[in-house]
Amino acid sequence: MADMKTLAKDTAIYGLSSIIGRFLNYLLGVAYTYIFPASSGAMGVNTNIYALTGFILVILTYGMETTFFRYANKEGEDPKLVFSTVLRMVTTTSLLFIAGVFAFLGPISTGLGYADHPSYIWVMAVTVALDAFQAILFAYLRFQKRPIKFAALKLLFIFTSIALNLVFFVLLPELYKGHPDVVGNIYNPEIGVGYVFYINLFCTSIVTFFFIKEIKGIGYGFDKGLCKQMLSYSWPILVLGIAGNLNQSADKILFPRIYPGAEATVQLGIYGAAVKIAMIMALITQAFRYAYEPFVFGSSREKDSKETYAKGMKYFLIFTLLAFLCVMGYINVLRYLIHRGYWEGLKVVPIVMAAEIMMGVSFNLSFWYKLSDKTIWGAVVSGIGCAVLLAINFVYVPKYGYMACAWGGFVGYGTTMVLSYFLGQKFYPIDYPMKEMGLYTLICAVLFAGIWWSNNHLSIWLSILVNTILIGLFVAYIVKKDLPLAEIPVIGKYFKRK
Repeated sequence: MADMKTLAKDTAIYGLSSIIGRFLNYLLGVAYTYIFPASSGAMGVNTNIYALTGFILVILTYGMETTFFRYANKEGEDPKLVFSTVLRMVTTTSLLFIAGVFAFLGPISTGLGYADHPSYIWVMAVTVALDAFQAILFAYLRFQKRPIKFAALKLLFIFTSIALNLVFFVLLPELYKGHPDVVGNIYNPEIGVGYVFYINLFCTSIVTFFFIKEIKGIGYGFDKGLCKQMLSYSWPILVLGIAGNLNQSADKILFPRIYPGAEATVQLGIYGAAVKIAMIMALITQAFRYAYEPFVFGSSREKDSKETYAKGMKYFLIFTLLAFLCVMGYINVLRYLIHRGYWEGLKVVPIVMAAEIMMGVSFNLSFWYKLSDKTIWGAVVSGIGCAVLLAINFVYVPKYGYMACAWGGFVGYGTTMVLSYFLGQKFYPIDYPMKEMGLYTLICAVLFAGIWWSNNHLSIWLSILVNTILIGLFVAYIVKKDLPLAEIPVIGKYFKRK
């Protein structure tokens, strides 16, 4: 139980920075939907560019975060040497990437559909290279169990970003109206969505300066033999990461190229705005991952580790299902996070959230091949899931638009989850409480049906009342079956019997 409390505490700290950061990003998303009308397609450009950079980030880190944790916790390995070797590898490849982008900026910009805005490409290329470099530094903080600095730097980025967004999208546009000659020296309204990318680069650069102490660790040395071993371990994780990222971003990358007509960026913008509401599930899975990955590798040699993993899976599922019900229960309020012009896309929210839950479950199931050094299976499984998603997108997006994107992610992650479970039970069996998790899922599905009916047939305020009662029933079941009030951190002491 102590291990689970440690995991819960670290998850809470990592989650605090993640949730606050993502929540504030939601606020930026709200601002963007009001600043950039749906008909402008600017949100579609924003969605497409960030999907591309997310995909490139996976390539530039090529599985080295997970590889670092694996080798830093291996007997006989020097964690400092492992860190230095990994950092030098990622730094080198990131610099080569930047050089390549600048050398072929014209053809790349044209190929991606941004021939008129090559600055979008080079700015985000430099940004994603810095992100890859920082990914290893943030991983080192997690390895050292320094969640406070981790959270502080994440929050520094987002608060700086918000401040600059307010300046360039609120303050300067107003000042420009009255004093274009003066304000025009630092602000050009024609740049528009481009300021989003410039701000991102500036904020990422600022965070890098606060890693000076950790960056000095690059002097711990470089081990060629270790480098070869880690590349052998990491390349299947790279394939897995590419496939996993494509499961999340392929629809946003491909949509402008396979959806017929000039409305592609407009429709993508609507989809991207609606998906932001569903991303509460990504907050939970990301926070859990930050704490869970070093936790799993660190406890892999303990006798009861498999039992701990099984419990971690159950509690992850419980609280993601609760989050799902909460978002859908209050969707009629949460929809005001985005402009009315984007509301038509809200029908994808439950589908995307369910897909995110399956992604989180797949992540938990993936540790069997990481712990047994059979990472090739991860690449195979995720590759199959990605192939399913791509097939659905190519076949159905031209006809059904972004609804096909949502269902493609759902089916793709579902495929990955099922394959991961059965392969895991064969090679690294863990006794997951399948009946309990199945019952929780069934109860959630029944309550969701009630919430769906309530949202579509009752007034807003009456539906909120009914949905609150339904969510309360789920919470009551959790408390009765798996989380007695006396065991909850912080507040539990008030419920303990004297």
